[in-house]
Amino acid sequence: MRAARAGVVALAFVLTGCGLLAPPHTTATTSGQNTAAAPAPSARASSPPFNVSRLLHPAAGKYFGIEADGAPDSLGPVQSFAANTGRKPNLIGQYVSWNKPFDTQAVTNAWSYGALYYMAWEPFGVSVQSIAAGHSDGYLTRFAEAVRALNLPVAISFGHEMNGNWYPWGTTQTSPAQFVAAWRHIHDLFARTGAANVIWVWNPNIINPVPQVHLRSYWPGRAYVSWVGLTGYFATTGPHTYGTLYQPTMTEIRHFTGKPFLIAETAIETGPAAAACARQLVDSVTQHPNLLGFVWFDYNKQGVDWRVESRPVVRAAIAGDVAGLSLVNPRK
Repeated sequence: MRAARAGVVALAFVLTGCGLLAPPHTTATTSGQNTAAAPAPSARASSPPFNVSRLLHPAAGKYFGIEADGAPDSLGPVQSFAANTGRKPNLIGQYVSWNKPFDTQAVTNAWSYGALYYMAWEPFGVSVQSIAAGHSDGYLTRFAEAVRALNLPVAISFGHEMNGNWYPWGTTQTSPAQFVAAWRHIHDLFARTGAANVIWVWNPNIINPVPQVHLRSYWPGRAYVSWVGLTGYFATTGPHTYGTLYQPTMTEIRHFTGKPFLIAETAIETGPAAAACARQLVDSVTQHPNLLGFVWFDYNKQGVDWRVESRPVVRAAIAGDVAGLSLVNPRK
């Protein structure tokens, strides 16, 4: 989980398996390493919306994703990650604060690299209730229009980890009904704008640290969600297997939806079980047809280094297993 302007969550809480504090937003210049020119937005806007349906189903292949400081405005961190793991990521994530404009360059960079752009949209500085009431509609309309004009596939997660108490849009300041109302309002506005090129990712935290929060009450409904994302880390304490880290949350969610899962934010803390955890992570994606893939949190933050490239044991384990993953090519 992130801690941008929202305060710092104690590391001891993080190590329960709930996820890590992500870094604040950074502004990076484009590296100039994108290799394919994209059609002009005006040309795309006049064409039918990009058909994302072929990217949605697990049968299309798996996603090997990365979130890294400066990416994908710069492709340098992504290329370094690819060199260390032996596979090019086909999904690149970015944290986006509320009221920031749509980052067309980041999306184009990801697409030129052969990756789907994944945006974790964080409503800092605005209440979920205000969004649901339409007070951000001007911003949302401009954003949706820019998404439609660029007309490339974009995965969007609004208000991730809403079932935790560490964000303003979480359980301490927002009710489930308010969250659902805001989600539906955003989705409906995008639909009215014609931005059908969005993959909507509903992303709770794993339930281990917050078992008292029932996820069903936060569910916007089948028509409003494409994928279910999960945030959950392999820490030196707490769950260390797919069955203990992710399965309890998946089991609860399966009571109200059959949508595919994506491990939307994860990494492995350095420790004696690190290599085994890495194999658990990749093997779970390989073995479970309804699990789309995972997004690696490649940051050094709050005293914990989750980066693959700085840890040879984890790097070797990840590289050895992802070599066999059949990955989606978003551009085909």
